[in-house]
Amino acid sequence: MKKNKIPGIIRRPALVLVLVFAVSRAGAEITLPAIISSNMVLQQNSRIQLWGSSSLAQQVSLRCSWDTLIGTADCNDVGKWNCRITTPSSGGPYTITISDAEDKQVIENVMIGEVWFCSGQSNMEFPMGISDQYWHTGAIGYEKDIPEADYPQVRLFTVKKHVAEKPADDCSGEWLECSPESVNMFSAVAYYFGRMIHRQLNVPVGLINSSWGGTPAESWTRKEMLESDTSYQWYFDRFQKYLDDYPEAYKKYSVNLAKWKSDVGKGIITGIDTKKPPREPIGPGHHKTPSSLYNGMVAPVIPYTIRGVIWYQGESNADNPALYAKLFPDLIKNWRDDWGQGDFPFYFVQISAHYQQNPLIREAQLQTMRKVPNTGMVVCLDVSDSLDIHPRDKKTVGERLARWALSETYHQPEIIYSGPVYRDMKKEGGSIRVYFDNTGSGLTTRNGRLDLFEIAGEEGIFVTANARIENNNIVVSSDKVKVPAAVRYAWKNYMVPDLFNLEGLPASSFRTNP
Repeated sequence: MKKNKIPGIIRRPALVLVLVFAVSRAGAEITLPAIISSNMVLQQNSRIQLWGSSSLAQQVSLRCSWDTLIGTADCNDVGKWNCRITTPSSGGPYTITISDAEDKQVIENVMIGEVWFCSGQSNMEFPMGISDQYWHTGAIGYEKDIPEADYPQVRLFTVKKHVAEKPADDCSGEWLECSPESVNMFSAVAYYFGRMIHRQLNVPVGLINSSWGGTPAESWTRKEMLESDTSYQWYFDRFQKYLDDYPEAYKKYSVNLAKWKSDVGKGIITGIDTKKPPREPIGPGHHKTPSSLYNGMVAPVIPYTIRGVIWYQGESNADNPALYAKLFPDLIKNWRDDWGQGDFPFYFVQISAHYQQNPLIREAQLQTMRKVPNTGMVVCLDVSDSLDIHPRDKKTVGERLARWALSETYHQPEIIYSGPVYRDMKKEGGSIRVYFDNTGSGLTTRNGRLDLFEIAGEEGIFVTANARIENNNIVVSSDKVKVPAAVRYAWKNYMVPDLFNLEGLPASSFRTNP
């Protein structure tokens, strides 16, 4: 494969090995974690980690086919080994051979390119194809896009769902070349993100999908982080309430489940409802347990070098948006600290508008982007569904995430990556002028109207406002508010947005007086 140059990525020397080994004397075997296996993608131009265990207290050697250097190291008696190697620029396929005196593991079809960790709840898990779990007919466009998903240089790894009390050493999953078969049940948002990155940069892309529907952010956060702040006791108390209620709730669930099965068997329940059994109540070992998914689905991957993270989550934290505004930045810090790669890119999706989702949770996400460095937020108000919390247009969302990465991580200045973001306001007599960042080529509206702006005086009573675009700002006023004090936009659970930049990217909900 031809090696490609990516703007803004520093070239490093060829292969350098620093090996630290630890092994037990149980038997002659080298064991590798699932994430280190054939078909994987390694992050280019980086000091990556490879790790595993060897049962011989002798020597382990490692050889990479992109370089003739062979590294060896003495083993001690602890049982695990870890090594760092320097990867070249994008290319492949390569082979990595790890051996000791009696065993050898050969990792084949290895590509060097860009690796992204893709996580969150159901809207990240939502697959390309038809899924009984989501009761949908797949992501919009799946009939065309799945048959065309022949990208052997894009590799997919799905972390099997796993709840753990303590950080796990390994996860279950396998690296697969992207094909119509492998992409069918893979995260649609992650696929569309990776496809655009691959097409634009012409490099291999590795996508690690670690997501689970219905999961709150505290499940994805390390326990020590949650315990370091007393305000997070709220999450532990909430889950304890689930545990306290579980015995009685499970009895009711068992009765309802038995009746549901009977009704399905008798034909009383038909059609799509046959795929909707009663939901088991939250109890011991549930995936809403604080820290359980960090332990089972993040910690086992963390040594694996990545370029960054894409994230789509928040619906399960909408009942306490104020606390989520604190937790979400701490989750990002938690992951960055534990990966030890500095402030890697963390791009996330502001949750869709929905009749059950209040704008405060979207504001919490907007605040996170504003205060946490090297983050970016995709707004998807225009591809929301008022009645479905799982809108099917995942292509738009995935490609908007890719826009952030292409512009801010891969330094392609021609890419417009964000819609208008509220910056500041200025009172002008009976009006308020609103200023924005990320206006692109200019502000515009759909249908020639701006109907979602509201204005209030000092008493805080908002009324529908007159709004117009002027010099790339928005001037807001109302005959009912003589002395205006605050403005808000799209401040509803669900609405059809009408403020965009000329590149077609929507503005986020906002208020000037949070």
